[in-house]
Amino acid sequence: MESKLIRSCSIWRALEVVGDYPTLLILEVSWLGGKRFDGFRRRTGLLKASLSNRLRRLVEAGLMEKVQYCESPPRFEYIMTEKGQGLYWVALMLLRWERRWQAPGKIVVELTHKNCGKVFDPLPACGSCNGEIDPKEVDWCEGPGLGMMVPLYSRRRRSKDAERKSISLMDQAAQIMGDRWASLILRSIYTGINRFDDILTDTAMATNILSERLVWLEEIGMIRPKQYNTHPPRYEYRLKSKGVDYYHALVMLLKWGDTYYVAPEGPPLLLSHKVCGGDLNPQVICSECREPIQARAVTYKISGLDDVATTAGLPD
Repeated sequence: MESKLIRSCSIWRALEVVGDYPTLLILEVSWLGGKRFDGFRRRTGLLKASLSNRLRRLVEAGLMEKVQYCESPPRFEYIMTEKGQGLYWVALMLLRWERRWQAPGKIVVELTHKNCGKVFDPLPACGSCNGEIDPKEVDWCEGPGLGMMVPLYSRRRRSKDAERKSISLMDQAAQIMGDRWASLILRSIYTGINRFDDILTDTAMATNILSERLVWLEEIGMIRPKQYNTHPPRYEYRLKSKGVDYYHALVMLLKWGDTYYVAPEGPPLLLSHKVCGGDLNPQVICSECREPIQARAVTYKISGLDDVATTAGLPD
């Protein structure tokens, strides 16, 4: 039987690594200063076997390094590598989206930029003009690395009860990115592919999976169906405002994927900013001083989370 082919895409390659809700929970704990197995388990609510499996994958993918800190008995810490820290802008966009679109909860996060000393909001900005990115003002064209590839999807299930014991700062945002199928559907819609059969071809996912994820994305307010044919009824899927705003998280994931998983020929997708006419080169900047945000230049003040320090951040 002939294999289905999909567009090569840095988002697809990146999702093979981080398109998993438990993995995103672990990375979040690491951003908050977690390093040890028991701490990861307590904060994520993952079972030991599931946590061990995800930590092993993160080490194999080069996002974390397993470092021994005690010889007898042997004990290890998991330290985020430079590659792992490259996902920081993705994490900030997930947190930004969560704060904008989810009902206020008991957990409040305040970010302070050490460089300017001010509490700030992370803003998605064009690397050419420093203007805030509006998804409607972004053009795209095929890049030198565009091609067709056989999708080798690893088996994953949507996160269920064990993982729902966790308390995440970016819960629904991480659920969406942690569900690779949902993210691939959004990727298709962002690039103008919005009819069922066309999305099916673009993602090569099973029909039942596509139907299920479209229903879920509609239920959580990301998309809306619009009928374009009566007999038989056919629909195309349009983004709602909540879905449009999620673009910033995926565009930062695209940038990370282009950095670590791009083809030798170059990126498969080129983005430009209509406002300035330059390359988009997305970045996350401080709302106060307009400088690019680096992980070690941010501290977090968190209230409502008992087992995380009042202030936290990566060491200088």
